[in-house]
Amino acid sequence: MVLDGGLATELERRGHDVSGPLWSAEVLRTNPEAIEQLHYDYFAAGARCAISASYQASFEGFAAAGLDAAETTALLCRAVELARSARVRYRRDHPAKRPLYVAASIGPYGAISHDGAEYRGDYGLSVGQLIEFHDRRFGILAGAGADLLACETIPVLDEARALVALLAQHPDAPAWMSFTTPDGVHTSHGEPLIECARLLDREPNVIAVGVNCVKPEVVGAAIRALKAGTGKAIVVYPNSGEHWDGQTRDWHGSCDHGSLASLAPQWVRDGARLVGGCCRIGPQEIAALDAALL
Repeated sequence: MVLDGGLATELERRGHDVSGPLWSAEVLRTNPEAIEQLHYDYFAAGARCAISASYQASFEGFAAAGLDAAETTALLCRAVELARSARVRYRRDHPAKRPLYVAASIGPYGAISHDGAEYRGDYGLSVGQLIEFHDRRFGILAGAGADLLACETIPVLDEARALVALLAQHPDAPAWMSFTTPDGVHTSHGEPLIECARLLDREPNVIAVGVNCVKPEVVGAAIRALKAGTGKAIVVYPNSGEHWDGQTRDWHGSCDHGSLASLAPQWVRDGARLVGGCCRIGPQEIAALDAALL
């Protein structure tokens, strides 16, 4: 299955300001039509699954922007509804096309700090504290009408443990969990990926385990590490190869937009079953990916 690409970075490329701490969640407030159109464009590029614009949306982040709990709840639900609306519109325009899905994004605790903590995992929080952080948002997104949950960009094993505990409270909510990794072998915090895979292998409503927002060159190693610990499907959606600097709030390093399409066929041969893109990957790259995997 081909997934979509980056949301905030593509919105930025289209002229929207995502420089603040709410990132794409700011556009969710101010220009939801732009998000719906981007979901539509990813479907048109060949993606079969749209990931909602709820990654950076949290009660804490919106409270800092002056929104109350009711407004935050409405925006979380709106994020899922925009992806569903894009699917309805695309199906209306292309009635004979293949099935399409919507995943509700559940970003990591590190996303609220807007300093790159999702690539470090140095939270200093217990599993219980992470459960408390995720609980309210998790419940809303689990009931918002998405087909599944995308628990993504997880840098530390304890956060996966917290999300597993919340999944147990929502047994009808299928989910994938994807980690960040600097080397394809360890999480960003340093735990072996095989240990993450073993933890999730016994969870009934985890349908896939993988990595996202990582350099394309580490994906092959990550697939091997994860397959050694689980028989579940493998999901991979790397970024363009550039590195996000939380201090300068900018992307650094070389970008190879062609690497996704060129490397993905081997990832599929190695065992990946869901493949897409993350930051700095747009509809053009997803269209090339889809063509490469036909």
